[in-house]
Amino acid sequence: MITIKEIADMLGISTTTVNNVIHGKTGQVSQKTIEKVQKLIEEYEYVPNMNARNLAQNKSKIIGFAMKAKSDKYENALKDTFIGELVGAVEKSLRISGYFLMIYISEDLKQIINYVSTWNVDGLILFGMTGDDCILFKSKINKPMVFIDCYFSEEVNEYINVGLNDLQGAYDITKYLLDCGHSRIGFVADNCLGGDKERFLGYKQALREQGVTYKDKDFFLITPGEKELDACLRDLLEYTKGYTALFCVSDTYAVLIMNYLRDHGKRIPEDISIAGFDDNAYARIVRPSLTTIHQDVTLKGEIAVEKILKLVTGEEIEERLIILPTKLVVRQSVKMLKK
Repeated sequence: MITIKEIADMLGISTTTVNNVIHGKTGQVSQKTIEKVQKLIEEYEYVPNMNARNLAQNKSKIIGFAMKAKSDKYENALKDTFIGELVGAVEKSLRISGYFLMIYISEDLKQIINYVSTWNVDGLILFGMTGDDCILFKSKINKPMVFIDCYFSEEVNEYINVGLNDLQGAYDITKYLLDCGHSRIGFVADNCLGGDKERFLGYKQALREQGVTYKDKDFFLITPGEKELDACLRDLLEYTKGYTALFCVSDTYAVLIMNYLRDHGKRIPEDISIAGFDDNAYARIVRPSLTTIHQDVTLKGEIAVEKILKLVTGEEIEERLIILPTKLVVRQSVKMLKK
């Protein structure tokens, strides 16, 4: 591979001049010289040595993305439509800005910290962490960090987090179900932590305001593991006999449940209404199409990149908690019981 010095020697000019042409700094370079340099670059297929350039600038131009993910929920986390869109948005935004992305996914926080601490990265984007996880990360790794969808106690305000108004979204869709005449509304989730806890609180708030009493049996805990899922869905089929609608904390679960119920003789929405959360690709292509809550996952990733690059370049960030809005999307999976 030809080097800048070899190009300079071949043309009898300085390496600085060659470097300026390569990087578009041609204000004081003659057009004839520019053309000669460009001709050799094209002829020898010159590729810039990014490592040498980054070392000179004391920057790796790499941003790390670490995710804490339960193995019983994600056999392959990137197959999940939400996570896939988020990581894709982060990668694209970094690439446009001249950065590269490194990814590490594990359910073991100590393992994540051990690996990430060895990375030569300029900053970190962290996803799927609890408040305690974030505190531990900050105590172990001295790098600029931005968190996505992390939930801190009110007194913790020194972290930069890009999140979502989960409570409001869940409130809105539960209220919509109530307005459609549904009072027996089941809540389906695989945990009651973080974002799912906020969605549970929004669901309960809407019920309470409409005078509907929540009972513990209204929370159906779905088991995501492949071995347990079929038995769980059989239980859910029986569970639906006491409800006219289900609110699922994700579109993925909503569509999975819709298909299972339809395969076992239930009509959607005639026999039971289904609502989801996220407005992912599944929600738009399933039939009947899914009534859900929309969130802009791509925007979430783009904002996280914007914040981490500002931290990397030493800019001060005033807005440390960014909460994105949600929007109700009405489609065909919810039946109107009353006008």
